Amino acid sequence: MKARLLIGAVAAVFAMGSVHATNYPDRPIRMLVGYSPGGAGDSIARIFSAELEKRLGQPIVVENRAGAGSSIASNMIANAPKDGYTLGLATGNIFGVDQMVYDVSYTADDFTPINMLASYPLILAVHPETGPKTFEEFAEKARANPGTMFFSTSGAGGSPHTSSVMLQDALETEFTHVPYKGGNPALLAVAAGDVDFSMGTAPSVLPLGRGDRVRMLAVSSAERSQLAPELPTISESGLPGFDFGFWFGLFGPAGLPEDVLAKLSEATIAVLRDPEVQKRLVNAGSEANPFDSPAAFEAFARENGAFVLERVKRAQAVQ
Repeated sequence: MKARLLIGAVAAVFAMGSVHATNYPDRPIRMLVGYSPGGAGDSIARIFSAELEKRLGQPIVVENRAGAGSSIASNMIANAPKDGYTLGLATGNIFGVDQMVYDVSYTADDFTPINMLASYPLILAVHPETGPKTFEEFAEKARANPGTMFFSTSGAGGSPHTSSVMLQDALETEFTHVPYKGGNPALLAVAAGDVDFSMGTAPSVLPLGRGDRVRMLAVSSAERSQLAPELPTISESGLPGFDFGFWFGLFGPAGLPEDVLAKLSEATIAVLRDPEVQKRLVNAGSEANPFDSPAAFEAFARENGAFVLERVKRAQAVQ
């Protein structure tokens, strides 16, 4: 009798869980963003969330938890209940860089990757009057004057720093790093002629470039970007194979129920393939290129995370 009661109780628990998952979502979803309001990550999250809530039929509340390179928000995602009601933006840094740079307890295994939300290249920017007019001229100057060209970044270990070190190594020369407190001050230093160049993120560089405050020479992605199709790639401009970009992904805590993950994945792909959403993301300085499945996205994220970690270690060593 006791055995039958126990079996019945277990069956009831599983049945309740199945009903709950089938009805997902039945209440608002929390979207954690590790960046301040108005920035690239925040803009992407709000564009995406506004459309995702239409498809899921529940409000999605964007919550900004900026600080420590977005690791505060990532920690909250990793430790959230495994029910699909707490999601958030994260980058490839959760696959190693965060653990190296910050005092965090999570690893990549504490997350469920859902899909890439948006990505963008970095753009090589120089002074509009005194800077080189082409990437080829830039490369020639860099090789002929090792150690004399100064570059600005938003800080050691970030994408502008890492990509600049990668560019330095590819050109077999040396640059001198000048860190600033943010991407905008770093680019304004280029506009003022205080430094020679910066590898800035597309959302930060494009307004200054199109306002003729800096000259944009090339993009860091393997292929030309629809954000600035007139700009050549570094790869096609003399450094074949050069490829560096930055992306934001949608993640939940590890252990999301499979049917919840499937529903989130289907809705996310539908949102990101919507032409109007893609247009809004481009206007915000990013591109939507979703993967076909969470597994495909996870494979990319792990490989890219290892790639970036290796280059951040190199950047830290030469900062």
